[in-house]
Amino acid sequence: MPGIRLLLLVVFCCLGVTSAFAKKDVTQAAVQPRQLSLVRVNVTGQGFDYFRPWQKRAPFSKRALGAVLSQGRVLVTADLVANQNYVELERAESGEKTAASVEVVDYEANLALLQPQDKKFLDGLPPLELTNDTVVGDRLAALQLEQTGALVVTDGLVTAIQVTRYPAEVGQFLTYRLSIALQFRDNSYTVPLVKNNKLAGLLLRYDPRSQLMDAIPAPIITHFLKDAAKPNYQGFPSIGFSYFPTRDPQLRKYSGENGNGGGVYVTGIEPGAAVQKAGLQVGDIVTAIGNSELDQNGNYVDPLYKKIDFTNLLTMRGYSGERVPFKIHRQGQPMQLDVALEHRPADDYVIPPYSRDEAPKYYILGGLIFQELTRQYLREWGTNWLKDAPQRFVYLDRFQWELFPEGHRRVVILSQVLPVNGTIGYDDVGYLTVTKVNGKEVHSLEDLAAALQQPVDGFVKVETVEDPKQIELDANQAQMDEPRLQENFGIPVLQRVK
Repeated sequence: MPGIRLLLLVVFCCLGVTSAFAKKDVTQAAVQPRQLSLVRVNVTGQGFDYFRPWQKRAPFSKRALGAVLSQGRVLVTADLVANQNYVELERAESGEKTAASVEVVDYEANLALLQPQDKKFLDGLPPLELTNDTVVGDRLAALQLEQTGALVVTDGLVTAIQVTRYPAEVGQFLTYRLSIALQFRDNSYTVPLVKNNKLAGLLLRYDPRSQLMDAIPAPIITHFLKDAAKPNYQGFPSIGFSYFPTRDPQLRKYSGENGNGGGVYVTGIEPGAAVQKAGLQVGDIVTAIGNSELDQNGNYVDPLYKKIDFTNLLTMRGYSGERVPFKIHRQGQPMQLDVALEHRPADDYVIPPYSRDEAPKYYILGGLIFQELTRQYLREWGTNWLKDAPQRFVYLDRFQWELFPEGHRRVVILSQVLPVNGTIGYDDVGYLTVTKVNGKEVHSLEDLAAALQQPVDGFVKVETVEDPKQIELDANQAQMDEPRLQENFGIPVLQRVK
C-alpha cells in the first residue's frame, strides 16, 4: 500500500506539472483583457442579385471583431464590408458606438481598413503591433468576445505555411494553417490571431469538421498597410503568367534544357501583363527571381519559411512599381529580363474576377436580358459553380486570356428570357454568348446598346455562338411590351449600362 500511495503521488505531481506547462503556453500566446485592442464591428448591407440584376438581395447584417491599429484605424477582412450600406464600431467594455467609413479595401488580399467618424472613439485602446516571425510549430491565440465583453481565447498550432488562393481567386498569397478548435461566437466573422500580445493574422476560413483554419498572415497585412499609406493604393503585384513544374525529363528536353536544373515552364502569359512587357514568352523556363533560385517544383528557399512557392516573392515580398530581375532559359540559352511589377485591377480583365460594391450592368429589350459575363455571375450557382454553372461560361472564364488575347473588351451574354408577347417561342432560351446585334460586333453592353438603336427592316437580330444562333424580335412589339414587363417583374429601369 505505501508503494501504491507513492506511485499515485508521483503521477499527480506529473499531471500538475504538465497542466502548468500547458497553461503557461496558452497564457504566453494570449492577451489579457486589460491589454485588449479590439472593437466590435457591425455591418449592414445588401448584395446584388446577378440573376435579376435590376434588384438587390435581402438585407444582411454581420458582426465581427476588428483589430485596433495605429493612426486610429481598425483592420478587418474585406469580405466583411463587401456591399455594405453602414459600418459601425462598438467598444466591447462600454457598448459605446460610432459610425465608420471604409478607408482602403483590397478584395484580392481580403483586407480592409476602417476609420471611425469620431476621431476620439479609439482613445485608450493601445494599437496592436504586428509580428512577422511566425513559423511552423508556433502557437497562436484566436481572440473572440462573449456578449458580456468577456474575452474568449482559443489556442492553436501553426501546422503549415504555404501559398494558397484567397476568396477572390485572384493570384496566390501567403497563408498560415492552424489546427484549432475555434468556438462559435456571433462576432466571429473576423477573428484576430495574436502571438505574444502582437497581431499575427486574421481568420481567412475555418472548417469546423477538421478543425483547420487558414489565416491571413501578418506579412500580408504589413504589405497591405505599407501600400495603404501611399496616396493611391496600388495593390499586390500580379503574377501575369501560368506555369508548370519541370520535373518531366521530356518537357526539359523539349524546352532545350540539359541536366537537372530548376525552374518552371511558362505555359501562358496574360496579354498586357508586366512579364509580357518585359519580354517573357511561352516556352521560357524561369530559373530565378531576384537572388532566389527556383527548383523544379517552383519553390525557393525562404529565409523564414524554408521551401515555399516562388509566387510569394512577387506577391508578398514584391511591391507594385519595383523592378525585379527574372533569370530565364530560352531554348537552353540563359537570359535575364527586367520586370516592372504591376497590379492588374479587376476592370482590366475580359471577364472580371470580382465586382464587389458595384451594381451589375444589364440591358433588357422585349424580355431579353443581356449582361456582361463576370465571375460574380458564375458564383450565383454556389460554391460548386465550376461544375454547376453553364460550362461554356466557365470555359470562357478559365481561358479568357487565350481566347481573347486582344483584351480590352467584355463578353456579352443573353442570360435569360422573360415571358411577354414578343418573346413567345423563346421561353427556354438562355445562357447564350452574343457575338453580333443587327450585324454589328458586340464587345460590351455599350456596343449592344448602340447596335439596338438600328433595327434591320423593323427587327432586332441577335446572333449567338450557341443554338439557335439567331434570335429575331419585332422592334415595335418589344417597345410596346416594356410597360407590362416592368410592371410584372418589378423592374424600375430597363437598362444599366454605365
